[in-house]
Amino acid sequence: MHDIRAIRETPELYEKAWAAKGSAGRVDEILSLDRITRAAKQNFEAHQARRNELSKLIGQAKAQKNEDRASFLVAEVETLKQAMALEAANEPEAAGQLQSILASLPNLPAPDVPPGADENDNVEVRRWGEPFAISNPKNHADLGEATGLLDFEAAARMSGSRFTVLKGELARLERALGQFMLDLQTREHGYLEVSPPLLVRDEAMFGTGQLPKFEEDLFHTTDGRWLIPTAEVSLTNLVREQITAEEDLPTRLTALTPCFRSEAGASGRDTRGMIRQHQFYKVELVSIVAPEASEAEHERMVGCAEAVLKRLELPFRTMLLCAGDMGFSARKTYDLEVWLPSEGRYREISSCSNCGDFQARRMDARTKTAGEKGTRFVHTLNGSGLAVGRTLVAIMENYQDEDGRIAIPQALHPYMPGVTHIGGAK
Repeated sequence: MHDIRAIRETPELYEKAWAAKGSAGRVDEILSLDRITRAAKQNFEAHQARRNELSKLIGQAKAQKNEDRASFLVAEVETLKQAMALEAANEPEAAGQLQSILASLPNLPAPDVPPGADENDNVEVRRWGEPFAISNPKNHADLGEATGLLDFEAAARMSGSRFTVLKGELARLERALGQFMLDLQTREHGYLEVSPPLLVRDEAMFGTGQLPKFEEDLFHTTDGRWLIPTAEVSLTNLVREQITAEEDLPTRLTALTPCFRSEAGASGRDTRGMIRQHQFYKVELVSIVAPEASEAEHERMVGCAEAVLKRLELPFRTMLLCAGDMGFSARKTYDLEVWLPSEGRYREISSCSNCGDFQARRMDARTKTAGEKGTRFVHTLNGSGLAVGRTLVAIMENYQDEDGRIAIPQALHPYMPGVTHIGGAK
């Protein structure tokens, strides 16, 4: 959500920023509706004040037995009532249209976000590790099916496309990955583990920016709830309609949950394999901070996500997204992209975003400094630490050998005691 006062004061800034994210041409409409809303409110209040004044004058006229004047004043009151009824209807209608538009418009890019339209304009910040030298690498789907531990056909029979069944040691590896990620973030990076709801109401989805714009990307239940597309929704909404003492910030939260996405806009993309699924596990990172701390917290969060890939010794690069490639709620975003040998390229495995006060305004999440009267909106940040399924894909492809065996990264040995490889002799 956006501050209408800021739009009034700097309309050119908003027009330019929204254009950078592909949402241009709404400022004039916003300001027009704002003028209508404020005028209706001011007129209503002026009519109300006049009506109160007339009520006193009518009483005085009747006390003086001046019936003609009293009747004249009563007639004016009736006229005012009609005008007030009209203004009372105009204000909520215009205000509703205004709020609807503001709710549909994305967050503004930070000043240091590079311009650009899509992923081709993203900027590489750094690169870690060298791609593995693998002769004729197989993709993860072929590797999994060859071992009998990855079954797409069984999943399709019961659920349709974009689902899979993991079996045996591959399912164990997925579980180990999730536990390893949680332990790293909680024990070494100071995140508090949370087990949140997977079903939320409209207000929660609105608060983090999934509704109303991305309704088609979500799964809706028959009782009016939504399956979370990411634990960002549940974790961030823990502070909705709350005032958090500034001395209690930053709040750092993490959760390992299933995530559910309809992938409505992904027709024909990554239809085979585990890259783009309707259901997958992810470790989410969320930070709630004071406004002046959000930029430093963003860099810290990216480092926490990068640490997972470094421990697993998976080559990756860190990308700063351009304005046109950022998400709806993001003010600034870094993507981590892991190397996939079968594709000969880097693929996104984590997205870490600073949302500024954008989500906080939609949730009415504030902070208060001790000894001060006023409150401020908190800043919220979120990131993947990491997507478990895509990390599993990266391990399968990067740790394969010529015989199709998959080595277990050293960091995961404590989570899979006695298992050093999948798909062959141990």
